[in-house]
Amino acid sequence: MNNKLAKHLAMGSVLGALVTFGMASEKPNVIYILADDLGYGEVGYNGQKMIQTPELDAMAAAGMKFTAHYCGNAVCAPTRCSLMTGLHPGHAYIRANSPGYPNGQTPLPEGMETVATLAKRAGYTTAIIGKWGLGGVLEDVPNPVLNSGHPNKQGFDHFFGYLDQRKAHNYYPDHLWRNSEFVKLDNPGGAWGKGNKDYSHDLMTEEAVNWITTNKDKPMFLYLAYCIPHTHWQVPELGQYEDKDWPEEKFKIQAAMVSRMDRDIGRIKRLLEELGIAENTLIMFNSDNGAHGQGGTREFFDTTAGLKGKKRQMTEGGVRSPMLAYWPGNVPAGTSSDHISAFWDILPTLAELTGEKISGRTDGISMLPELLGKPEKQQKHNYLYWELYEGRPNCGVRMGKWKGIALDRRKGMNIELYDLEADETEQVNVAHEHPEVVERIREAMLEAHEPSPFWDKDNRPLYNAKAACALNDVNYVPRKPKAKKKK
Repeated sequence: MNNKLAKHLAMGSVLGALVTFGMASEKPNVIYILADDLGYGEVGYNGQKMIQTPELDAMAAAGMKFTAHYCGNAVCAPTRCSLMTGLHPGHAYIRANSPGYPNGQTPLPEGMETVATLAKRAGYTTAIIGKWGLGGVLEDVPNPVLNSGHPNKQGFDHFFGYLDQRKAHNYYPDHLWRNSEFVKLDNPGGAWGKGNKDYSHDLMTEEAVNWITTNKDKPMFLYLAYCIPHTHWQVPELGQYEDKDWPEEKFKIQAAMVSRMDRDIGRIKRLLEELGIAENTLIMFNSDNGAHGQGGTREFFDTTAGLKGKKRQMTEGGVRSPMLAYWPGNVPAGTSSDHISAFWDILPTLAELTGEKISGRTDGISMLPELLGKPEKQQKHNYLYWELYEGRPNCGVRMGKWKGIALDRRKGMNIELYDLEADETEQVNVAHEHPEVVERIREAMLEAHEPSPFWDKDNRPLYNAKAACALNDVNYVPRKPKAKKKK
């Protein structure tokens, strides 16, 4: 910890050590980088051998990596909701990808506390660049009416990227959004055609570089939500993987996408150094959920580092995130943390870092003592909880060394139990050997779950798209029917 930060540490009665800063210019910048569908084992610092991530590996070596940090959920929209609002999936407003809301996800309602609203109150300028997926527009045309979930209505001064998470599957879209501006792109060939020039990932990196440079003299909070390596498999060039003797072209593309993201994260790190603000900037890196595992990529690259399962599953391969934290002079270099934590801890961490109180409820616990190398002052969770309303309504609990999973809440919550200390890959269900632990986990699952206004107990949507719009007090704009393919 540097001397300037140490001078500003004060003890608070609720969250432990509270960092307060005398002047706005001394407040640390925060850059939160989120990959999309990146597996725990898809980075070199967690054992990946085939995909090269030298920039992230160097940051992990000069910072702290986390071996027990968990995503907000096992799929896109609900995990981002937990990240933004500091609520676990049993309390969060969004608990699945949209079941039919037009133009993307059911929007966050007005008045939500988010990491951005908190940062704004603390005097930060805020931006989200990349994939949002928590609401945005009523109709996907130039100059639309914004709904309550638009980033500019959830505390972000600046937005550039995708509003609709479904459109973020295509790296050569016909448009992106800059705040409420419809930004037409030079991609005449569609997703797979020739002549496309604007690769969305590259545009995001350029936007981030420009925004950081413009705001370097202000306290900054940047949420950089990259889409890599979510499919489609699209990349401008294969780079070092061009001549690899691999059985599938998509393997080369996947690797090239991840390495391209790694390259650009390194570019942002060096920009901070050039601007003289690296030692006043905390960078956190995560993935939104487990590896997508499509097309044999999980097996070929071992993207989960041997962990069981993948995206949409409550096993470790579906919810464990490859988190690292990098902050020269503050986060201890070359360290590893097994502190059990999750996305809903980011909001209270930002609160403690800035000295700004949270307005409303949170399920999180600040990770700041752990980040600063003070584990003896770090509060612990009694348990972590997830639930997901996609397919079977499954849920999971991490309680110390134990992991409990209910594959289908509709069928009496038959709980599988795993001892992660002895069986990290969740191969042996020991529920029958530890009925008292199973019962404690069952109680936690029941305690953590609150009914959602959108789903019934049998995982059926309680509304159609039109009713969803009425619930959120917006006008319903039906989707245009897809054109039938010519025979």
